[in-house]
Amino acid sequence: MTKKTRLELTWPGKENRPALEPRILIEHPEMSYHAAERRKGDRFDNLLIKGDNLLALKALEADYAGRVKCVFIDPPYNTGSAFTHYDDGLEHSLWLSLMRDRLECIHRLLADDGSLWVTLDDNEAHYFKVMADEVFGRKNFIIDVCWQKRDGPPNDRKIGSISDHILVWSKSSDLLGKKTKAEESFNLMARTEKADAQYQVFAEPDGPDERGPFRKIDTTANGKGGRFVQSLYYGIVNPYTGEEVWPRDGTCWRHKKEEMERLQSESRLFWGAKGTARTPMRKLFKTEAKQGMSAPSIWADVGLNQHASSEMEGLFGQKAAFETPKPEFLLNRIIHIATNPDDLVLDSFAGSGTTGAVAHKMGRRWIMIEIGEHAETHIVPRLKKVIDGKDQGGVSKAVDWKGGGGFRYLTLAPSLLAKDAWGNWVIDKVYNPEMLAEAMCKHLGFDYAPSQEEGEWWRHGQSSESDFLYVTTQSLTHEALKLLSEAVGSDRTLLVCARAFAGQVDQFPNLMAKKIPSTILSSCEWGKDDYSLSVVNLPQAQEATPDFGPLFANEEAADA
Repeated sequence: MTKKTRLELTWPGKENRPALEPRILIEHPEMSYHAAERRKGDRFDNLLIKGDNLLALKALEADYAGRVKCVFIDPPYNTGSAFTHYDDGLEHSLWLSLMRDRLECIHRLLADDGSLWVTLDDNEAHYFKVMADEVFGRKNFIIDVCWQKRDGPPNDRKIGSISDHILVWSKSSDLLGKKTKAEESFNLMARTEKADAQYQVFAEPDGPDERGPFRKIDTTANGKGGRFVQSLYYGIVNPYTGEEVWPRDGTCWRHKKEEMERLQSESRLFWGAKGTARTPMRKLFKTEAKQGMSAPSIWADVGLNQHASSEMEGLFGQKAAFETPKPEFLLNRIIHIATNPDDLVLDSFAGSGTTGAVAHKMGRRWIMIEIGEHAETHIVPRLKKVIDGKDQGGVSKAVDWKGGGGFRYLTLAPSLLAKDAWGNWVIDKVYNPEMLAEAMCKHLGFDYAPSQEEGEWWRHGQSSESDFLYVTTQSLTHEALKLLSEAVGSDRTLLVCARAFAGQVDQFPNLMAKKIPSTILSSCEWGKDDYSLSVVNLPQAQEATPDFGPLFANEEAADA
């Protein structure tokens, strides 16, 4: 038995990771959409990607790694009775592996001060928390927000849940800081009337303080539980009575004597309306208070699932087929806290498209990924209404949304390699030269940057100021390699990818050669388009028997 060196959550198949193919993305102009007029601050580079979200996340890494400020996901857990004939442990194991693989891609896409927000119910939230801590680091976990999703408990339970979890992580933390980098960049919530009502103009012996309304803050600290500090137990003089006062029994002052004397000299201690208080209060002026409020960990004021259903009905004229759509005001709060205008927001389980719709209205850039047909039937029509300014539901009035901007509609390209009639892996016929060059750039770590300069037809990709990539399906002769070497020059290098080389590449010091497709043949899984949970592909369970041995044939029993 292998000795474990750390605390971790284990499950069958955890050690298995898919070798993902970095696909290219293909735009479909007929599905893309933009406003008829350009307004100040409009963005047209938003992306709606239809396809498997794990492959799509991988496809985004080349261009978006380290650039996403906020990721919101509402991962589905709709297996329901589909697992009736399958082992319950297998169900959870598959789900955890699927989510872990996606989180690892998301982690690479997030900016250093970026954050991940995940909504889950009690079915998987606690397993997910432990698993995600392994990916993001436990120190980067920020909070578990309790969101009230319904106004009453379900009648089929003695104790019914009316809330979901919103688990929040930061991409990273400062080595010595107590807060994560994401928290340091978070925005405060707008102040409420109730919060402002705490600041008042109080009567004092010398008249109201000219600095305006203030809130009274206790100057003493509870000394119980080992928190009593002897050096913070001293006397101070009441300036109105001349009496020396001390902290109440069992308490000490919160501040050192020098700080209390400073507060006294600046008239920042409140001694009561008549100046006879035996314990002064510190004045916190409204003008000095934070211009916003910290968000609480319980959210009962951002809408319910039923409100989101009403929003869907208002958009489509009928209740859309989404079991748990999220209200726009929930996304509004998350995006407000986690981002600023022009920041990039990602949702890889787009569902009905709420994340993109709200991000668009709030002036954020966005990327959404959805594998289902409702990417076309629901998300595209919804976004068109947002762009045209016809969607005035949800947060539209709160953010004064008038319309504008646009998005590009993309799909994943087919797998680069396909098997021919003899079972050999070859370049798929759908790949034209431009698509092939872009795909090879992704596989080999180059930026796809075709040269626009005359005579530099060989520049397909670039990895540095002097290192380039050229891709062709031809067999290159010695003369062709010589022409390439001369065109590149002695101060630059070129990686040449071709079907075959008839010449001696090592005679040209500025050229390197790789054959395609053999050079990438073992780099990933080819021809796999679906990494989602496919129940029909699961092994059928054996009929119930008294034998409680291994789950699968030829499998040794393992500890749970």
